[in-house]
Amino acid sequence: MTTNGRLPLLFSPLELGPVTVRNRIVFAAHLTNYATNGLPSAQHAAYYQARAAGGAGLIITEEHSVHPTDWPYEKLIHGFRPEVVEGYRRITDAVHGHNTPIFAQINHNGGQASGMYSRLPVWAPSPVADPLFREVPKELEEREIKEIVEGYALVASHCMEGGFDGIELQCSHSSIVRGFLSPATNLRTDRYGGSLANRARLLLEITAAVRKRIGFRLALGVRLCGDELIEGGTTIDDAVEVAKMVQEQGLVDYVNTSIGVATASLFMIEASMHIPPGYSLFIPSAIRNAIDLPVVGVGRFKDPVQAERALQHGYCDLVGAVRAQIADPDFASKARVGLVDDIRLCLSCNQECVGRMGLNRWLGCIENPRAGKEELPAYPKEISPKNIVVVGAGPAGMQAAITSAERGHSVVILERDDRPGGQIRLAASVPSRAELGDLIRNQIAACARSGVEIRCGVNAGVEEVMDLRPDAVIIATGSLPNLPPWAPPYQLGGSKEETAPEFGSNSPRAGLDGNGPIGPLCADVCHVLDGTAVPTGRVLVIDELGFHQATSVAELLADRGCAVEIATPAMVVGQDLGITLDMESWNIRAAAKGITQSTDLVAIGFDATTVHLLHHPTGTIYRREVDWVVLAVPPIPEETLYYSLRQRSPKLELHRVGDCLAPRRAHAAVIDGDRIAARL
Repeated sequence: MTTNGRLPLLFSPLELGPVTVRNRIVFAAHLTNYATNGLPSAQHAAYYQARAAGGAGLIITEEHSVHPTDWPYEKLIHGFRPEVVEGYRRITDAVHGHNTPIFAQINHNGGQASGMYSRLPVWAPSPVADPLFREVPKELEEREIKEIVEGYALVASHCMEGGFDGIELQCSHSSIVRGFLSPATNLRTDRYGGSLANRARLLLEITAAVRKRIGFRLALGVRLCGDELIEGGTTIDDAVEVAKMVQEQGLVDYVNTSIGVATASLFMIEASMHIPPGYSLFIPSAIRNAIDLPVVGVGRFKDPVQAERALQHGYCDLVGAVRAQIADPDFASKARVGLVDDIRLCLSCNQECVGRMGLNRWLGCIENPRAGKEELPAYPKEISPKNIVVVGAGPAGMQAAITSAERGHSVVILERDDRPGGQIRLAASVPSRAELGDLIRNQIAACARSGVEIRCGVNAGVEEVMDLRPDAVIIATGSLPNLPPWAPPYQLGGSKEETAPEFGSNSPRAGLDGNGPIGPLCADVCHVLDGTAVPTGRVLVIDELGFHQATSVAELLADRGCAVEIATPAMVVGQDLGITLDMESWNIRAAAKGITQSTDLVAIGFDATTVHLLHHPTGTIYRREVDWVVLAVPPIPEETLYYSLRQRSPKLELHRVGDCLAPRRAHAAVIDGDRIAARL
């Protein structure tokens, strides 16, 4: 069965100058941090090869720098060095083995950088400091502009020698060319500044120099920013006019698109799940209506139906799907043969792809443990299969089961709740985080394909586990809320008049004492999400985790009519949201919903309806009169079954994964499960 009837445009060929792509799915350029000493690595080749084998129509590599003044991050490929050619050939040979064309993106980041690595001044059209790097650049002189143009031509020749099928000029979200095009960063009064035609002069000089160097045997594309989303910056009208200039020059074979500036408005370039799919399609649509060249559209495409719809509506001619193919390298091939439901959908969580880039680590994926490790051998099939019992069907347990089954073991999962998913299911119950639930869907589907049996509603104890005669047991029982010493006892329910049940043996102060409530009603974020606590009135959320737990629950309660304040000991509420590019959209929503954000505050105690907060920079004590306190604080491992089994059967092969080993985030749980299963 094929999907050509349902996805006819997506799987139709298209000519990009001298190159014909077999389908319209583009693995567009994105950073990987795989470079070693400024050179392409074996991991680059394996990474791109996996997406070529998975059916991508076109692959465009991450950027290659054209000049020594451009070194904004450590693991950048220095395309101007002749030594890169050997690594280029390794990449192109790997991709061409699957009859897939591959283009190289070349770039100079201009003022969106610093001299930290190069120890040189940053070059830009004008001395306008970037809001992220905050370094005033050196304004380019005309002789230096010529040097930059020659750098583009030189790197293009290296790419041609390295076997690439085409060149893409990055003139969009982080580029010296974008800096020249934008009236916000180009304040020049010479022939490279002022009018749009003057600001586009550098771009047209580069396209001419590169085309002269590579001839017409290679494709040449330009990636343009359609809207910088900054005051006084490039608008869609400007971008359309620049695209017309590019077409009139007659040297370019296609136009790729982008939105935002990679520093000032980065959250709109690599949008998280809070931004709707296809949000930037107005850009390729406007450009496509103005020119005849093929146009690539981007904007959080996570399934092939979305991509086909964009093509059918005429928004674009090709679709860039990056994170979708990081999560599932076989995205295209599964779609082509009708296995759309088998695609491991991207969550747009940005934790292991975008987030790791921000931490200067190599690119990975929260739900694809092979991402970033494609050069390593696949786990071998087990010669002597084992009977594996996994307790807990959260992300750690299910990943352990999936990898174990794929290696040939027989696997049963015992899950206490009536549905798999663990705390991910709770996290995904918040409307603004619903796509996180795709992790559960993807893992359940993978369990079904690999023959894993999931038994829900089983409160597994020692006897239930041992009755299955396991050769190995993996405990993935998660974590429990942990009451801090200063906090009121957990008092669950909807009002102070309700009698709340005892919650958890780990909380000796849980429930109500004989004299009734002794402070504000108190609950963990998990209690709120699972419905065992229903806060009303004035709610103080304590954020000691710095991620989505506090902000998600704060939004949920604000939507229910509560007056919500978040207090955190950190300098910023949800401080790690910046890493995943969720901070900006969170602040917008928090302001709209009237959520108060208070920082540098440590909760130290309570009385009656008052919580006492220490402003640690000054030592000042603040008090908040509230009805409820909701805690987003570090939990503790639920390890009871692990130690009971260890005591009962000391020789049993027994492992812990996920939160019951050490409470962390979902990516760590998936990695734990995969790693332990590889050892069985």
